[in-house]
Amino acid sequence: YEVDGRLCQSTQGSRLTGLKDLKFLRTAGEIASMFSLEVTHAARTVSIEIYEARPTRPARGTVVIIQEIFGVTDHIKSVADRYAALGFRAWAPAFFDVLEKGLVLPYGEEGLQRGIELVGQLGWEWPVEIVKACAARAESPTAVVGFCWGGSVAWLSSARIKPGQGLNACVGYYGSKAPDFKNETPQLPVMLHFGEDDHGIPMEKVRALMNAQPQVPIELYKAGHGFNRDGSSSYNAEAAKLALDKTIAFLVRQGF
Repeated sequence: YEVDGRLCQSTQGSRLTGLKDLKFLRTAGEIASMFSLEVTHAARTVSIEIYEARPTRPARGTVVIIQEIFGVTDHIKSVADRYAALGFRAWAPAFFDVLEKGLVLPYGEEGLQRGIELVGQLGWEWPVEIVKACAARAESPTAVVGFCWGGSVAWLSSARIKPGQGLNACVGYYGSKAPDFKNETPQLPVMLHFGEDDHGIPMEKVRALMNAQPQVPIELYKAGHGFNRDGSSSYNAEAAKLALDKTIAFLVRQGF
């Protein structure tokens, strides 16, 4: 079959019953699929759709990719694919499913403003609970790698999820709210990446976070916000590669 220009096979043999039954075939040695995970918080249970990319060889662990403020975009899926190509099982949960199923926003000002509204409604407790649920189900060891809004969720996950709950490491890219929680001490290993030219995250706030948590590796790059988002004007190939190299080395030190 072909869906959205990608070759796929049905997990139901010759009977195709829907998108959840599809496994997308990649050329880099990984397979992608969709599944659901039930998450309960505040006496409410929500089914969260998760994009999964996995290597064809045994995985070295699970990396949960935390979306930007725009949802599980093609870019976020490509990040998951990249980690699968590196040997990780990669999950990208649709955090907005708590509010509205299948919501993906366009890049740009309109999508940004809508995303700000949505994450305001979502708050911080639900995202941390989703991370916790993923860690409880995932193949160990498990890490989160978050971008933009997801970078802030990664930071909070390191502080609010206890050791022994399935999460082993956290990595956050340009999380604008992370400095606002500078006094929340991490309980798990965490690494943060920021661009020195990020107009949305003043360097004085990043420096304040560094001073408050001197034990945390906080890496700075000559780049702006969204420097990892390839295909966009914000993309900085040198910074993206360096940050990925440092992230992988960090994960290896945590036992991946």
